[in-house]
Amino acid sequence: MDVPALHPLISLVLTGALLFGLTLVVLELRHRLRPASPLKLRSGPWQVRSAANSLLVEGEIQIANPHPRMEVMVPELQVLPTLLGQGRLDGVSIEIQIDPDHPDEPARPDGYWFAYIVKGRKTTKARINLRLSAPAETPIGPLLDTLWLDIDWVNYGPFGRLKRRDGLLIPLRRPEPIAPASALWRQGDASQVLPIRTHLLGVLDDPAEVLRHYAGGLLLPGDVLTIGETPLAVMQGRYHHPSTVEPSAVARLLCRVFHPTSSLATACGLQSLIDLVGPARVLCAWLVGMALKLVGSKGWFYRLAGEQARLIDDITGTTPPYDQTIVLGPERPAELCRDLAAQLGVAVAVVDVNDLGRVKVLASSPGCDEALLQRALRPNPAGNANERTPLVLVRP
Repeated sequence: MDVPALHPLISLVLTGALLFGLTLVVLELRHRLRPASPLKLRSGPWQVRSAANSLLVEGEIQIANPHPRMEVMVPELQVLPTLLGQGRLDGVSIEIQIDPDHPDEPARPDGYWFAYIVKGRKTTKARINLRLSAPAETPIGPLLDTLWLDIDWVNYGPFGRLKRRDGLLIPLRRPEPIAPASALWRQGDASQVLPIRTHLLGVLDDPAEVLRHYAGGLLLPGDVLTIGETPLAVMQGRYHHPSTVEPSAVARLLCRVFHPTSSLATACGLQSLIDLVGPARVLCAWLVGMALKLVGSKGWFYRLAGEQARLIDDITGTTPPYDQTIVLGPERPAELCRDLAAQLGVAVAVVDVNDLGRVKVLASSPGCDEALLQRALRPNPAGNANERTPLVLVRP
C-alpha cells in the first residue's frame, strides 16, 4: 500500500475512536444524571416475644436524608410480610400496624400514613408491630422460622416519583451453637472440616457476633474459620429487588451474549454491575473480552469489569427469601477478615465455593493457609441448597 492511501484509513480510525470516546462520555453522563433519591432506609432494633399461641414482633425502620439541602417527600409506605417455616402456614394469621414516629409531627390515631417531608440531613422513623397467630391446636413456636418484610415506599422530589422496595429479614428462631463434644467433623485432605449451622442471616446481624456466637466455643489455635461471600453480603445489606432496577439499552443488548446460567445474562443482573462500575467500563470490558475470546483467550471481561462481575448473584442464585433479590458481592472483605481474626484469635477467610469443586478465596487474614482451604473446601461441605451452614471451620 502506498503512503497516500494510508491517509483515508488513518482518518477513518481516528473518527471511529473519537465517536467511541464520545459514546462513552454520553453513557457516563446519562448514568450519573439518572433519577436518584438521597433517602436511605435502615432498620432499627427488633424484638420477638411469645404470647398466647402467637408471636409479637416489634421494631422500627429509619429513613435518613443525608443531602444537605434537598427535601424529599414520602407519600406512601407499606409493609408486606412473608412467613417462612417448617410446614404449611395456611392457618397462621398476620396483623400488622405501622405507626409514623416523626420528630415534628404526631401520628394519626387512625394509623393513616400521611405524606411526610424528610428535610436535608434529617431522619424520621416508623414503628412496625406484627402479631402472628395460629389456631389453638397448632403450636406456633416450632412452626415459624423466619419473617421477611417487603417495604414498598415512594420517594417524591426534584428527581420525580420513584418507587422503592427494600427487604428486611427477621429471624424468629435460632439454632443452639454446636457443643465441642457433639461436633460432627468430616475428614478432608490433611484436615478436618465442620459445617456450622446458623439462623437465616440478614442485615440485623453483625458478622463478628455471628461468628463468635456459633463458632466461638469450638475454636482452637491453628483453625481457619470461613464464611460464604453471599451470607456476608446479605449481612452488609448488599442486595436489592429487581423491580428497583431500570435496565439501560447497554444492559439489554450486552446481556444476551453471556451464558444463560450467568448472573449477567439478564438485563437487571448486568445493570446491577453497570450501576456499580459504570457503563463505560462494562462496555470496554465487553468489547475487549469479546475480541480476545475470538483468538482463544477467555475470561477477560471479568478481569476488566472488576471483582463484582464474578460475585453478583441474580434471582434464584441464593437461598429463600433472597432468591427473589439480586445479591452483590461483599464490601471490603480483606479488611473484615483482618478485624475478625484479631477478635477471634484464628485465621478468617471469605470464600465462594460451588458443587463443581471450584473454590475461590476472596479474602483472608494474614498468615491464612489458602492452599489448605482449597483442598479442604473442594467437596463443598457447606452445600449449595438450604443447609444454612454459611460457616465452615477447617482444622489442619
